[in-house]
Amino acid sequence: MSSTEFPVYWLGSGPSIITTPAAVYSVCIVLWLALAFQATSSHSQAYKAFRSWVRKWEYTWRGPSIIQEGFDKSSGQPYEVQTPDTRYVFVSSPKHIEEIDRAPDSVLSLQAASKHMLQPKYTMHGFSWYDLRGTEGVGFERAIRTLLTNHLPEIVPDLSRVVKVHFDQLLSEGPSQKSTPQSRVYQLMMRLVVISNAFSFFGKELSPLVPIVGRITGTFFKSDKKVFNMLLPVVEQRCEERNMNLLGQKTPKHADCIQWIMETSPRQNPWSAERIVWELMAIWFGSVHSLSVTSTFAIRDIGRRPEYVKHLRAEIESQYAKFELTGQGLPLLDSFLKESARLTPVESMSTRRAALRPFELSDGTKVGVGDWACTPVFAINNSPDHYPDPSTFNGFRFASKELLDQMSIDTDTGSLQPAPSDLAEVSSKWQFWGTGRMACPGRFYASAVLKVIVAQVISNYDCSLVEPDAKHTITWRSTFLPRDDFRVTFAPRQ
Repeated sequence: MSSTEFPVYWLGSGPSIITTPAAVYSVCIVLWLALAFQATSSHSQAYKAFRSWVRKWEYTWRGPSIIQEGFDKSSGQPYEVQTPDTRYVFVSSPKHIEEIDRAPDSVLSLQAASKHMLQPKYTMHGFSWYDLRGTEGVGFERAIRTLLTNHLPEIVPDLSRVVKVHFDQLLSEGPSQKSTPQSRVYQLMMRLVVISNAFSFFGKELSPLVPIVGRITGTFFKSDKKVFNMLLPVVEQRCEERNMNLLGQKTPKHADCIQWIMETSPRQNPWSAERIVWELMAIWFGSVHSLSVTSTFAIRDIGRRPEYVKHLRAEIESQYAKFELTGQGLPLLDSFLKESARLTPVESMSTRRAALRPFELSDGTKVGVGDWACTPVFAINNSPDHYPDPSTFNGFRFASKELLDQMSIDTDTGSLQPAPSDLAEVSSKWQFWGTGRMACPGRFYASAVLKVIVAQVISNYDCSLVEPDAKHTITWRSTFLPRDDFRVTFAPRQ
Protein backbone atom coordinates (compact mmCIF):
# COMPACT_ATOMS: atom_id res chain seq x y z
CA MET A 1 0.00 0.00 0.00
CA SER A 2 1.45 3.34 -1.02
CA SER A 3 1.85 6.31 1.31
CA THR A 4 -0.78 8.11 -0.73
CA GLU A 5 -3.36 5.41 -0.12
CA PHE A 6 -2.56 4.77 3.55
CA PRO A 7 -4.31 7.78 5.14
CA VAL A 8 -7.34 7.30 2.91
CA TYR A 9 -8.00 3.71 3.92
CA TRP A 10 -6.79 3.91 7.50
CA LEU A 11 -9.19 6.73 8.26
CA GLY A 12 -12.05 5.21 6.31
CA SER A 13 -15.11 3.43 7.64
CA GLY A 14 -13.94 -0.01 8.60
CA PRO A 15 -13.66 -2.29 11.60
CA SER A 16 -10.79 -0.31 13.12
CA ILE A 17 -11.72 1.67 16.23
CA ILE A 18 -8.93 4.20 15.60
CA THR A 19 -10.95 6.43 13.32
CA THR A 20 -11.03 9.80 15.08
CA PRO A 21 -8.33 12.32 15.98
CA ALA A 22 -9.16 11.91 19.68
CA ALA A 23 -8.70 8.14 19.47
CA VAL A 24 -5.43 8.50 17.59
CA TYR A 25 -4.20 11.01 20.15
CA SER A 26 -5.11 8.75 23.08
CA VAL A 27 -3.28 5.76 21.61
CA CYS A 28 -0.22 7.89 20.83
CA ILE A 29 -0.05 9.29 24.37
CA VAL A 30 -0.33 5.85 25.97
CA LEU A 31 2.40 4.40 23.77
CA TRP A 32 4.58 7.46 24.20
CA LEU A 33 4.39 7.31 28.00
CA ALA A 34 5.05 3.58 28.00
CA LEU A 35 8.13 4.02 25.88
CA ALA A 36 9.32 6.98 27.95
CA PHE A 37 9.21 4.93 31.17
CA GLN A 38 11.10 2.06 29.53
CA ALA A 39 13.77 4.30 28.01
CA THR A 40 17.00 4.38 29.99
CA SER A 41 17.87 7.76 28.53
CA SER A 42 15.89 10.68 27.17
CA HIS A 43 18.19 10.43 24.15
CA SER A 44 17.07 6.92 23.30
CA GLN A 45 16.95 6.48 19.52
CA ALA A 46 13.69 4.55 19.80
CA TYR A 47 12.18 7.32 21.89
CA LYS A 48 13.27 9.97 19.38
CA ALA A 49 11.87 7.99 16.47
CA PHE A 50 8.56 7.48 18.22
CA ARG A 51 8.35 11.13 19.20
CA SER A 52 8.89 12.10 15.56
CA TRP A 53 6.16 9.66 14.50
CA VAL A 54 3.72 11.14 17.02
CA ARG A 55 4.52 14.66 15.82
CA LYS A 56 3.76 13.70 12.23
CA TRP A 57 0.37 12.26 13.13
CA GLU A 58 -0.38 15.21 15.39
CA TYR A 59 -0.53 17.25 12.19
CA THR A 60 -3.77 15.53 11.19
CA TRP A 61 -5.75 17.34 13.89
CA ARG A 62 -3.41 20.28 14.71
CA GLY A 63 -2.29 21.20 11.21
CA PRO A 64 -3.02 24.95 11.27
CA SER A 65 -1.40 25.37 14.70
CA ILE A 66 1.72 23.45 13.68
CA ILE A 67 2.06 25.50 10.49
CA GLN A 68 1.61 28.71 12.51
CA GLU A 69 4.23 27.64 15.07
CA GLY A 70 6.75 27.04 12.29
CA PHE A 71 5.99 30.42 10.76
CA ASP A 72 6.43 32.21 14.09
CA LYS A 73 9.89 30.69 14.52
CA SER A 74 11.05 31.10 10.91
CA SER A 75 11.57 34.90 10.76
CA GLY A 76 10.39 34.86 7.16
CA GLN A 77 12.69 32.04 6.08
CA PRO A 78 11.59 28.68 4.61
CA TYR A 79 10.71 25.99 7.15
CA GLU A 80 9.52 22.40 7.02
CA VAL A 81 6.56 20.52 8.48
CA GLN A 82 6.62 16.73 8.49
CA THR A 83 3.31 14.87 8.11
CA PRO A 84 2.43 11.16 7.90
CA ASP A 85 2.64 11.14 4.10
CA THR A 86 4.49 14.28 2.96
CA ARG A 87 7.23 16.75 3.87
CA TYR A 88 6.03 20.32 3.38
CA VAL A 89 8.46 23.18 2.78
CA PHE A 90 6.72 26.48 3.57
CA VAL A 91 7.86 29.80 2.10
CA SER A 92 6.40 33.21 2.93
CA SER A 93 8.72 35.88 1.51
CA PRO A 94 7.78 37.47 -1.85
CA LYS A 95 11.16 36.38 -3.25
CA HIS A 96 10.71 32.69 -2.43
CA ILE A 97 7.04 32.69 -3.49
CA GLU A 98 8.11 34.06 -6.87
CA GLU A 99 10.79 31.36 -7.16
CA ILE A 100 8.15 28.68 -6.67
CA ASP A 101 5.86 30.33 -9.19
CA ARG A 102 8.65 30.48 -11.79
CA ALA A 103 9.67 26.84 -11.35
CA PRO A 104 8.79 24.71 -14.41
CA ASP A 105 5.73 22.49 -14.10
CA SER A 106 8.00 19.53 -14.77
CA VAL A 107 9.83 20.33 -11.51
CA LEU A 108 7.15 21.68 -9.14
CA SER A 109 3.67 20.50 -10.08
CA LEU A 110 0.36 21.89 -8.85
CA GLN A 111 -1.42 19.11 -10.72
CA ALA A 112 0.51 16.36 -8.92
CA ALA A 113 -0.25 17.96 -5.54
CA SER A 114 -3.95 18.24 -6.42
CA LYS A 115 -4.01 14.61 -7.55
CA HIS A 116 -2.51 13.50 -4.24
CA MET A 117 -4.93 15.62 -2.23
CA LEU A 118 -8.19 14.97 -4.10
CA GLN A 119 -7.61 11.32 -5.06
CA PRO A 120 -9.69 11.72 -8.26
CA LYS A 121 -9.49 8.01 -9.05
CA TYR A 122 -11.71 7.38 -6.03
CA THR A 123 -13.68 10.64 -5.72
CA MET A 124 -14.35 11.47 -9.40
CA HIS A 125 -15.46 8.15 -10.85
CA GLY A 126 -12.06 6.87 -11.96
CA PHE A 127 -10.61 10.14 -13.31
CA SER A 128 -6.90 9.47 -13.91
CA TRP A 129 -4.75 12.61 -13.81
CA TYR A 130 -1.24 12.97 -15.12
CA ASP A 131 1.24 14.52 -12.70
CA LEU A 132 2.49 16.94 -15.35
CA ARG A 133 0.21 19.85 -16.18
CA GLY A 134 -0.75 20.22 -19.84
CA THR A 135 -0.12 16.60 -20.84
CA GLU A 136 -3.63 16.45 -22.33
CA GLY A 137 -4.26 20.18 -22.69
CA VAL A 138 -5.31 22.93 -20.27
CA GLY A 139 -8.23 24.36 -22.21
CA PHE A 140 -10.50 24.16 -19.19
CA GLU A 141 -8.47 26.98 -17.61
CA ARG A 142 -9.44 29.34 -20.43
CA ALA A 143 -13.02 28.09 -20.20
CA ILE A 144 -13.18 29.10 -16.54
CA ARG A 145 -10.83 32.09 -16.36
CA THR A 146 -12.02 33.81 -19.54
CA LEU A 147 -15.30 32.45 -20.88
CA LEU A 148 -17.13 31.89 -17.58
CA THR A 149 -15.86 35.24 -16.25
CA ASN A 150 -16.91 37.07 -19.41
CA HIS A 151 -20.42 35.62 -19.14
CA LEU A 152 -20.95 36.79 -15.55
CA PRO A 153 -23.14 39.74 -16.66
CA GLU A 154 -25.47 37.20 -18.29
CA ILE A 155 -25.35 34.74 -15.38
CA VAL A 156 -25.62 36.97 -12.28
CA PRO A 157 -29.14 38.47 -12.78
CA ASP A 158 -30.79 35.07 -13.23
CA LEU A 159 -28.57 33.54 -10.55
CA SER A 160 -29.82 36.15 -8.07
CA ARG A 161 -33.39 35.03 -8.67
CA VAL A 162 -32.47 31.35 -8.47
CA VAL A 163 -30.64 31.84 -5.17
CA LYS A 164 -33.50 33.80 -3.60
CA VAL A 165 -36.15 31.25 -4.56
CA HIS A 166 -34.13 28.25 -3.45
CA PHE A 167 -32.86 29.88 -0.26
CA ASP A 168 -36.42 30.58 0.85
CA GLN A 169 -37.40 27.05 -0.09
CA LEU A 170 -34.47 25.45 1.76
CA LEU A 171 -35.25 27.48 4.88
CA SER A 172 -38.85 26.32 4.84
CA GLU A 173 -37.64 22.70 4.85
CA GLY A 174 -35.54 23.16 8.00
CA PRO A 175 -36.53 23.14 11.68
CA SER A 176 -37.92 26.29 13.24
CA GLN A 177 -37.98 27.85 16.68
CA LYS A 178 -41.17 29.82 17.39
CA SER A 179 -41.88 29.98 13.64
CA THR A 180 -38.43 31.42 12.83
CA PRO A 181 -36.32 29.28 10.47
CA GLN A 182 -33.28 27.82 12.19
CA SER A 183 -30.74 26.10 9.98
CA ARG A 184 -27.52 24.13 10.03
CA VAL A 185 -25.64 26.69 8.01
CA TYR A 186 -22.95 24.52 6.44
CA GLN A 187 -25.47 22.08 5.00
CA LEU A 188 -27.67 24.96 3.86
CA MET A 189 -24.79 26.75 2.14
CA MET A 190 -23.56 23.56 0.49
CA ARG A 191 -26.97 22.90 -1.05
CA LEU A 192 -27.27 26.52 -2.15
CA VAL A 193 -23.80 26.48 -3.74
CA VAL A 194 -24.62 23.24 -5.55
CA ILE A 195 -27.74 24.85 -7.00
CA SER A 196 -25.79 28.00 -7.93
CA ASN A 197 -23.07 25.99 -9.66
CA ALA A 198 -25.59 23.85 -11.50
CA PHE A 199 -27.33 26.93 -12.86
CA SER A 200 -24.08 28.74 -13.72
CA PHE A 201 -22.37 25.74 -15.31
CA PHE A 202 -25.33 24.31 -17.22
CA GLY A 203 -27.34 27.46 -17.96
CA LYS A 204 -31.02 27.89 -18.71
CA GLU A 205 -31.01 25.14 -21.32
CA LEU A 206 -30.21 22.47 -18.74
CA SER A 207 -31.88 24.19 -15.79
CA PRO A 208 -34.13 21.14 -15.14
CA LEU A 209 -30.94 19.41 -13.96
CA VAL A 210 -30.53 21.90 -11.09
CA PRO A 211 -32.83 20.24 -8.51
CA ILE A 212 -31.65 16.78 -9.58
CA VAL A 213 -27.99 17.67 -9.08
CA GLY A 214 -28.86 19.31 -5.76
CA ARG A 215 -30.45 16.14 -4.45
CA ILE A 216 -27.67 13.90 -5.74
CA THR A 217 -24.79 15.89 -4.29
CA GLY A 218 -26.51 16.06 -0.93
CA THR A 219 -25.08 12.56 -0.43
CA PHE A 220 -21.61 13.90 -1.21
CA PHE A 221 -19.51 10.77 -0.82
CA LYS A 222 -21.82 8.68 -3.01
CA SER A 223 -22.47 11.31 -5.63
CA ASP A 224 -19.57 10.96 -8.08
CA LYS A 225 -21.02 8.00 -9.99
CA LYS A 226 -24.51 9.52 -10.10
CA VAL A 227 -23.27 12.89 -11.36
CA PHE A 228 -21.07 11.18 -13.97
CA ASN A 229 -23.93 9.03 -15.26
CA MET A 230 -26.30 12.00 -15.35
CA LEU A 231 -23.95 14.27 -17.31
CA LEU A 232 -22.49 11.70 -19.71
CA PRO A 233 -25.52 11.45 -22.07
CA VAL A 234 -25.71 15.25 -22.30
CA VAL A 235 -22.02 15.54 -23.17
CA GLU A 236 -22.19 12.63 -25.62
CA GLN A 237 -24.93 14.50 -27.48
CA ARG A 238 -22.72 17.61 -27.57
CA CYS A 239 -19.83 15.54 -28.95
CA GLU A 240 -22.12 14.20 -31.66
CA GLU A 241 -23.07 17.78 -32.53
CA ARG A 242 -19.37 18.66 -32.67
CA ASN A 243 -18.82 15.91 -35.23
CA MET A 244 -21.83 17.11 -37.24
CA ASN A 245 -20.37 20.64 -37.30
CA LEU A 246 -17.17 19.28 -38.79
CA LEU A 247 -19.28 17.85 -41.61
CA GLY A 248 -20.87 21.23 -42.22
CA GLN A 249 -24.22 20.47 -40.61
CA LYS A 250 -26.05 23.03 -38.49
CA THR A 251 -26.53 22.28 -34.81
CA PRO A 252 -27.95 24.21 -31.82
CA LYS A 253 -25.69 26.80 -30.19
CA HIS A 254 -24.93 26.43 -26.48
CA ALA A 255 -23.42 28.82 -23.92
CA ASP A 256 -22.46 26.85 -20.82
CA CYS A 257 -19.41 25.26 -19.21
CA ILE A 258 -19.91 22.00 -21.08
CA GLN A 259 -19.62 23.80 -24.40
CA TRP A 260 -16.75 26.05 -23.30
CA ILE A 261 -14.68 23.10 -22.11
CA MET A 262 -15.35 21.28 -25.39
CA GLU A 263 -14.35 24.32 -27.43
CA THR A 264 -11.09 24.83 -25.54
CA SER A 265 -9.99 21.17 -25.52
CA PRO A 266 -7.05 20.22 -27.81
CA ARG A 267 -8.04 20.51 -31.47
CA GLN A 268 -5.71 17.80 -32.71
CA ASN A 269 -7.00 15.27 -30.21
CA PRO A 270 -10.39 16.48 -28.87
CA TRP A 271 -11.40 15.21 -25.48
CA SER A 272 -13.87 12.36 -25.25
CA ALA A 273 -17.25 12.76 -23.58
CA GLU A 274 -15.91 10.94 -20.52
CA ARG A 275 -12.92 13.26 -20.26
CA ILE A 276 -15.12 16.36 -20.53
CA VAL A 277 -17.37 15.08 -17.73
CA TRP A 278 -14.29 14.41 -15.57
CA GLU A 279 -13.10 17.99 -16.10
CA LEU A 280 -16.54 19.29 -15.13
CA MET A 281 -16.54 17.16 -11.99
CA ALA A 282 -13.07 18.37 -10.97
CA ILE A 283 -14.16 22.01 -11.30
CA TRP A 284 -17.49 21.23 -9.66
CA PHE A 285 -16.34 19.53 -6.48
CA GLY A 286 -13.48 21.96 -5.86
CA SER A 287 -15.74 24.99 -6.13
CA VAL A 288 -18.56 23.47 -4.05
CA HIS A 289 -16.21 22.87 -1.13
CA SER A 290 -14.49 26.26 -1.11
CA LEU A 291 -17.66 28.28 -1.72
CA SER A 292 -19.67 26.37 0.89
CA VAL A 293 -17.04 26.85 3.59
CA THR A 294 -16.35 30.51 2.78
CA SER A 295 -20.03 31.47 2.65
CA THR A 296 -20.72 29.64 5.93
CA PHE A 297 -18.00 31.57 7.76
CA ALA A 298 -19.25 34.82 6.20
CA ILE A 299 -22.77 34.17 7.53
CA ARG A 300 -21.26 33.44 10.94
CA ASP A 301 -19.40 36.75 10.92
CA ILE A 302 -22.56 38.63 9.92
CA GLY A 303 -24.37 37.06 12.88
CA ARG A 304 -21.51 37.96 15.21
CA ARG A 305 -21.24 41.55 14.01
CA PRO A 306 -24.69 43.03 13.31
CA GLU A 307 -23.22 46.55 13.34
CA TYR A 308 -22.06 45.97 9.74
CA VAL A 309 -25.48 45.02 8.40
CA LYS A 310 -26.82 48.58 8.12
CA HIS A 311 -23.98 49.70 5.85
CA LEU A 312 -23.97 46.51 3.79
CA ARG A 313 -27.71 46.77 3.20
CA ALA A 314 -27.37 50.38 2.12
CA GLU A 315 -24.73 49.42 -0.44
CA ILE A 316 -26.71 46.43 -1.71
CA GLU A 317 -29.90 48.46 -2.10
CA SER A 318 -28.13 51.20 -4.06
CA GLN A 319 -25.51 49.24 -6.00
CA TYR A 320 -26.79 45.68 -6.56
CA ALA A 321 -28.37 46.43 -9.95
CA LYS A 322 -25.02 47.73 -11.17
CA PHE A 323 -23.30 44.62 -9.78
CA GLU A 324 -25.69 42.41 -11.76
CA LEU A 325 -24.65 44.15 -14.99
CA THR A 326 -20.95 43.41 -14.52
CA GLY A 327 -20.51 40.68 -11.90
CA GLN A 328 -18.14 43.10 -10.13
CA GLY A 329 -18.45 45.80 -7.50
CA LEU A 330 -20.08 46.07 -4.06
CA PRO A 331 -16.76 47.07 -2.43
CA LEU A 332 -18.06 47.07 1.15
CA LEU A 333 -19.47 43.55 0.83
CA ASP A 334 -16.31 42.49 -1.01
CA SER A 335 -14.21 43.82 1.87
CA PHE A 336 -16.37 42.08 4.48
CA LEU A 337 -16.09 38.74 2.64
CA LYS A 338 -12.34 39.17 2.29
CA GLU A 339 -11.88 39.96 5.98
CA SER A 340 -13.96 36.91 6.92
CA ALA A 341 -11.81 34.76 4.61
CA ARG A 342 -8.61 36.33 5.98
CA LEU A 343 -9.32 35.25 9.54
CA THR A 344 -10.98 31.92 8.67
CA PRO A 345 -9.70 30.76 5.27
CA VAL A 346 -10.69 27.41 3.80
CA GLU A 347 -7.08 26.26 4.11
CA SER A 348 -4.07 27.18 6.21
CA MET A 349 -1.77 26.43 3.25
CA SER A 350 -1.85 27.43 -0.40
CA THR A 351 0.26 27.33 -3.57
CA ARG A 352 0.80 23.60 -3.28
CA ARG A 353 3.50 22.29 -5.60
CA ALA A 354 4.64 18.65 -5.50
CA ALA A 355 8.27 18.16 -6.50
CA LEU A 356 8.62 15.85 -9.51
CA ARG A 357 12.35 16.62 -9.60
CA PRO A 358 14.70 18.03 -6.94
CA PHE A 359 14.36 21.79 -6.44
CA GLU A 360 16.46 24.26 -4.48
CA LEU A 361 15.49 27.74 -3.30
CA SER A 362 17.95 30.63 -3.53
CA ASP A 363 18.78 30.33 0.19
CA GLY A 364 19.80 26.68 -0.25
CA THR A 365 16.61 25.08 1.10
CA LYS A 366 16.03 21.80 -0.74
CA VAL A 367 12.69 20.38 -1.85
CA GLY A 368 13.16 16.69 -2.60
CA VAL A 369 11.17 14.54 -4.98
CA GLY A 370 7.78 13.89 -3.36
CA ASP A 371 8.07 16.91 -1.03
CA TRP A 372 5.70 19.85 -1.43
CA ALA A 373 6.49 23.55 -1.59
CA CYS A 374 3.65 25.63 -0.06
CA THR A 375 2.76 29.00 1.41
CA PRO A 376 1.34 29.32 4.97
CA VAL A 377 -1.71 31.36 3.97
CA PHE A 378 -3.33 31.54 7.42
CA ALA A 379 -0.07 32.62 9.05
CA ILE A 380 0.51 35.27 6.37
CA ASN A 381 -3.06 36.51 6.88
CA ASN A 382 -2.33 37.04 10.57
CA SER A 383 1.07 38.68 10.17
CA PRO A 384 1.47 42.31 11.30
CA ASP A 385 3.99 42.68 8.48
CA HIS A 386 1.08 42.53 6.04
CA TYR A 387 -2.02 43.51 8.02
CA PRO A 388 -2.20 46.27 10.66
CA ASP A 389 -3.67 44.98 13.91
CA PRO A 390 -4.14 41.54 12.30
CA SER A 391 -6.12 39.89 15.11
CA THR A 392 -8.88 42.53 14.89
CA PHE A 393 -11.85 41.87 12.61
CA ASN A 394 -12.42 45.00 10.55
CA GLY A 395 -15.02 44.21 7.91
CA PHE A 396 -14.10 47.30 5.92
CA ARG A 397 -10.33 46.81 6.20
CA PHE A 398 -9.96 46.47 2.41
CA ALA A 399 -12.27 49.33 1.38
CA SER A 400 -10.92 52.75 0.44
CA LYS A 401 -10.93 55.48 3.07
CA GLU A 402 -12.54 57.79 0.53
CA LEU A 403 -15.51 55.43 0.17
CA LEU A 404 -15.89 55.09 3.93
CA ASP A 405 -15.84 58.86 4.34
CA GLN A 406 -18.32 59.28 1.50
CA MET A 407 -20.75 56.87 3.20
CA SER A 408 -20.10 58.39 6.65
CA ILE A 409 -18.87 55.08 8.02
CA ASP A 410 -16.87 55.36 11.22
CA THR A 411 -14.33 52.55 11.39
CA ASP A 412 -10.96 51.81 12.96
CA THR A 413 -8.59 53.52 10.54
CA GLY A 414 -5.63 51.96 12.33
CA SER A 415 -6.50 48.56 10.88
CA LEU A 416 -7.22 49.72 7.33
CA GLN A 417 -4.91 48.52 4.59
CA PRO A 418 -2.66 51.16 3.00
CA ALA A 419 -4.54 50.70 -0.28
CA PRO A 420 -7.91 49.12 -1.12
CA SER A 421 -8.00 45.64 -2.67
CA ASP A 422 -10.64 43.10 -3.59
CA LEU A 423 -11.38 39.49 -2.76
CA ALA A 424 -10.18 38.19 -6.14
CA GLU A 425 -6.72 39.75 -5.67
CA VAL A 426 -3.63 37.57 -6.06
CA SER A 427 -0.42 38.73 -4.37
CA SER A 428 2.34 37.50 -2.06
CA LYS A 429 0.34 38.72 0.95
CA TRP A 430 -3.04 37.40 -0.31
CA GLN A 431 -2.54 33.73 -1.12
CA PHE A 432 -6.18 32.71 -0.78
CA TRP A 433 -6.37 31.81 -4.50
CA GLY A 434 -2.83 30.53 -4.93
CA THR A 435 0.08 32.18 -6.67
CA GLY A 436 0.89 33.90 -9.93
CA ARG A 437 0.35 32.15 -13.24
CA MET A 438 -1.53 29.23 -11.70
CA ALA A 439 -3.80 31.14 -9.33
CA CYS A 440 -7.38 29.87 -9.27
CA PRO A 441 -8.93 30.63 -12.69
CA GLY A 442 -12.43 30.63 -11.20
CA ARG A 443 -11.82 33.28 -8.54
CA PHE A 444 -13.88 35.98 -10.29
CA TYR A 445 -16.82 33.60 -10.61
CA ALA A 446 -16.42 32.47 -7.00
CA SER A 447 -16.29 36.06 -5.77
CA ALA A 448 -19.49 36.90 -7.67
CA VAL A 449 -21.35 33.83 -6.36
CA LEU A 450 -20.36 34.64 -2.78
CA LYS A 451 -21.71 38.16 -3.19
CA VAL A 452 -24.98 36.89 -4.68
CA ILE A 453 -25.56 34.42 -1.83
CA VAL A 454 -24.54 36.68 1.05
CA ALA A 455 -26.32 39.71 -0.42
CA GLN A 456 -29.57 37.73 -0.57
CA VAL A 457 -29.19 36.80 3.10
CA ILE A 458 -28.37 40.35 4.23
CA SER A 459 -31.15 41.90 2.15
CA ASN A 460 -33.93 39.58 3.27
CA TYR A 461 -33.07 38.26 6.73
CA ASP A 462 -31.80 39.22 10.16
CA CYS A 463 -29.28 36.59 11.26
CA SER A 464 -28.51 35.51 14.81
CA LEU A 465 -26.32 32.65 15.99
CA VAL A 466 -28.19 29.97 17.95
CA GLU A 467 -25.15 29.38 20.18
CA PRO A 468 -22.97 32.47 19.77
CA ASP A 469 -20.35 31.38 22.31
CA ALA A 470 -19.96 27.84 20.95
CA LYS A 471 -17.01 26.75 18.85
CA HIS A 472 -18.07 26.85 15.21
CA THR A 473 -14.90 25.56 13.56
CA ILE A 474 -13.02 22.28 13.40
CA THR A 475 -9.70 21.52 11.73
CA TRP A 476 -8.53 18.50 9.79
CA ARG A 477 -4.94 18.48 8.52
CA SER A 478 -4.55 21.98 7.04
CA THR A 479 -8.26 22.60 6.52
CA PHE A 480 -10.72 24.76 8.46
CA LEU A 481 -14.27 23.42 8.40
CA PRO A 482 -17.53 24.67 9.92
CA ARG A 483 -19.02 22.39 12.54
CA ASP A 484 -21.98 20.49 11.17
CA ASP A 485 -24.11 21.49 14.18
CA PHE A 486 -23.45 25.23 13.73
CA ARG A 487 -26.91 26.82 13.46
CA VAL A 488 -28.26 30.27 12.62
CA THR A 489 -31.74 31.72 13.00
CA PHE A 490 -32.87 33.54 9.87
CA ALA A 491 -35.69 35.95 10.75
CA PRO A 492 -37.40 37.52 7.70
CA ARG A 493 -36.99 41.29 7.66
CA GLN A 494 -40.09 43.18 8.71
